Amino acid sequence: MPWRARAGERANPYHVWLSEIMLQQTTVAAVIPYFLKFIRRWPTLEALASAPMDDINRMWAGLGYYRRARGLHDCAQVLVRDYKATFPQEEVSLLALPGIGPYTAAAIAAIAFGQKANVVDGNVERVMARLYAVRTPLPKAKKELKTLAAALVPAQRCGDYAQALMDLGATVCTPRSPQCGLCPWRKSCKARRDGIAETLPAREKKAAKPVRYGIVFVLSDKEGRVLLTKRPDKGLLAGMMGLPGPEWQETPLDWPAIRRHAPEKAEWKLLEGSIHHTFTHFELQLRVAYATIRRPLEDRGVLWQDCANEALPSVMLKALRFARNGV
Repeated sequence: MPWRARAGERANPYHVWLSEIMLQQTTVAAVIPYFLKFIRRWPTLEALASAPMDDINRMWAGLGYYRRARGLHDCAQVLVRDYKATFPQEEVSLLALPGIGPYTAAAIAAIAFGQKANVVDGNVERVMARLYAVRTPLPKAKKELKTLAAALVPAQRCGDYAQALMDLGATVCTPRSPQCGLCPWRKSCKARRDGIAETLPAREKKAAKPVRYGIVFVLSDKEGRVLLTKRPDKGLLAGMMGLPGPEWQETPLDWPAIRRHAPEKAEWKLLEGSIHHTFTHFELQLRVAYATIRRPLEDRGVLWQDCANEALPSVMLKALRFARNGV
């Protein structure tokens, strides 16, 4: 992992923080190329703090959970302005920074500064649940698992311990088919002793996600430009570029009513079918309307082939591909 310090070296707090923000709800494999792009473009905290938000959104596009990008920029600016471009070392001070929650604060404190901090992510919860055979289902078990993990945090080399424990969960104590024979804690593991390792941690049955409905308007001119608009600075996909359309709603769309939200008068065609996209808290069914106009969009439009270089969320890229295939 490119953000990890080599043996004998101290971790770079900027790299630790950046990677931890990117890794929230995202896999290591997906994060590595984004992390490398970011540190090439903005090698220091000062460089990131002074970068335009639109540039950060453009670099972040495709990584998902776009609110993290805004928190990243806000945090960098606070650190430069109030902390002379350095990170505070204590968890309580890190928690006061934008976009940093309890897990991230503990991870930075332990990995970057060697503080005695209890770093608990999903991997660590799984290890604790199996080590102590905790049968209480998640999320009810979170507090108990965090308490158990806290009792094991050593006084020395806390960063190495935190990373080793997370790696143990990611590579050995895996969700399915854990490699118990390779585990350094196999003799102490109660779940292995009881033959229930693969059943833990137990989880409460998830309720079905609610469904929302939306529509976007794909307007193209004769020169192959597509109209893009910037989304509001607050709310889902805040500050990102996107396709025009009304707010998503909880009931299916009424095309005659929705058509009034079209960005321009044109011969709009509602394409057959819809796009399905999963967000953290809901499922989206997105319809796409398409039209062409003779008048050039000029600076309001982006060429089809250049849309991938804009700060477009993946759901908007899906809509563009859907439009191209549907007309």
